[in-house]
Amino acid sequence: MTQKIRLKKSEEGGLGDQAYAALKTALLAGRYAPGEKLVLRTVAEALDISLTPVRDAINRLIAEKILDRGGIGQGGGATVPLIDASQFNQLMIVRASLEPLATSVAAGVASAKALDDIEQHLQDMKNSVEKNRLDRYLDAHHRFHFSIYRAAQMPIILEMIESAWLRCGPTLTLALPEYIPSLKRYPFHLTALKALRKKNPEQAAAAIRADIESARTDIVAMLAADATVR
Repeated sequence: MTQKIRLKKSEEGGLGDQAYAALKTALLAGRYAPGEKLVLRTVAEALDISLTPVRDAINRLIAEKILDRGGIGQGGGATVPLIDASQFNQLMIVRASLEPLATSVAAGVASAKALDDIEQHLQDMKNSVEKNRLDRYLDAHHRFHFSIYRAAQMPIILEMIESAWLRCGPTLTLALPEYIPSLKRYPFHLTALKALRKKNPEQAAAAIRADIESARTDIVAMLAADATVR
């Protein structure tokens, strides 16, 4: 999977900061799978930068416990952690606490432009499923959620949400084969958008919570079943 990912540099900060931001975006969107290895040279080539800033960025993510250290030398790098059912369940409990809170606040303060952006991301999600474009779906899904949370204008809460997503984002992809054909959780997303437009904080928060709980139930069961097989 790593070889197929296109990382995009930002225009802000040094190369190390840009590599860090690009890797975080990919992890948040679930573009790396659990257990996947991030090879320094491969990431550097994707970003068209040298190994040193990539190594610095990966070391930061390792220090933050987002990645596990793996390999040495120019061919080394890090590994996306394999988390178990209990760990994933805890991360989703954190998400189910913070994200509905941010959503309820966003319902009262989101601008018309922010709501239009959220709706566009939701449409992009639907289009990508219809076209079976997993890469586009992952990006749109991440943008949909975080556009809501940014609209709440609570940077500390946003940072906490991002931390939980960075640790569980790759594992969320386990539900995609079942989700992609059926748009299973699309109604929750649509309900959230409608509630945001109506400035209904309770309904918007409940929709996001239901989305998270649905994913938690499905993926915890998958992880538990996999552990039993092993």
